[in-house]
Amino acid sequence: MDTLLDRFCRYVKVETTAVEETDKYPSSPGQLELGKMLVEEMKAIGIQDAEMDEFGTVMGTIPGNVPDAPTIAWLAHKDTSPEASGKDVKPQILENYDGQDIVLPGNPEKVIKVADTERLAGLKGKTVITSDGTTLLGADDKAGIAVILTTAAHLIKNPDLKHGPIRVVFTGDEEVGRGVDKVDIKKINAICAYTLDGESTGGLENETFSADMATVTVTGVNIHPGLAYGKMVNAIRLVGEFLEKLPKELSPECTKGREPFIHPYVIEGGVPEVKVKILLRSFVTDDLAQQAELIKKAAAEVQEKYPKAKLTVDVKKQYRNMLEHLAKEPRAVKLAEAAYKKIGVSPDYEAIRGGTDGSRLSEMGLPTPNISTGMHNFHSELEFACLEEMETAVKMLTELAQLWGQEKA
Repeated sequence: MDTLLDRFCRYVKVETTAVEETDKYPSSPGQLELGKMLVEEMKAIGIQDAEMDEFGTVMGTIPGNVPDAPTIAWLAHKDTSPEASGKDVKPQILENYDGQDIVLPGNPEKVIKVADTERLAGLKGKTVITSDGTTLLGADDKAGIAVILTTAAHLIKNPDLKHGPIRVVFTGDEEVGRGVDKVDIKKINAICAYTLDGESTGGLENETFSADMATVTVTGVNIHPGLAYGKMVNAIRLVGEFLEKLPKELSPECTKGREPFIHPYVIEGGVPEVKVKILLRSFVTDDLAQQAELIKKAAAEVQEKYPKAKLTVDVKKQYRNMLEHLAKEPRAVKLAEAAYKKIGVSPDYEAIRGGTDGSRLSEMGLPTPNISTGMHNFHSELEFACLEEMETAVKMLTELAQLWGQEKA
């Protein structure tokens, strides 16, 4: 019999690293490989209509066993972050974790330190899963996939658990901001949804950043450096001056909680031209326009100083705070809170300093809060997951399904 741990370890071994600089969707072949695996497993479990479309999106339906109950959806993403390797993941299982620092065997220089890792000490005595230190683990978000399919199998095997239809959806390329670009919410056909893409036990995330991305292009004048006097305009140096003009107090490393930030995170180019990508983030959507103006002002000041150069700023919308849209279906959060309480867990409302697929889905008309699955330190080789926290997520989803089974569409 498949266990939650079996599923999780099987999924993380499939390389599904997302690729940002490509027009392909999904951006990496491993996402299709994992999708095919999931479709077969879904069919074996008894999930109806399990299929993967041309974009790698996997969908299926846990059949309901009560009349007139609304359809809800559970989502997780197959891809992993490009910030660390996801190739040849070797999960390490630490049963009865001793509460001490964890030295990762594949790279002893990689140590998950209790002093630096929130909540790690509280997992003493539990089962902790890590990578070997040469890759990330992939708990973000294969823990969510494992939790959903384990819950699905439990519900289907136990018809005494009364619930309505539940749509299961596995997306791709969430880590590069394209997770729902090819998702049709009409095809999901649910009254609300839940992403299983959060951290510790009890997490109920009903608010996210609103987000835009600015691309600043600096075009200089290139010439052989031996002939450069009075002629060269080095775009690299101009970018340095531009970045110095951005307020340092608004950088991610200087902000926390509900504070906004401006985050230059990619620089590409050379003397003739440099592009800088900058994340704009705030819980207040209107703040994004003010942040964009700060960037444009800094660019204009550099442009004025170097008239032979050209600086352009292109700002694109990314996603919006889900809180603005969850009011469409208030039961989504209300019943999630009730499900946690039924299993003896106090819900921990969190405002995410980031976004999930649920941000965009909510904006598209499908209210989608986020639920925890026991993942930690994601996007790095120090990533780990807790089996007991994943098991709690299964219990929570089981109760959530039954609560929705008592509702009317």
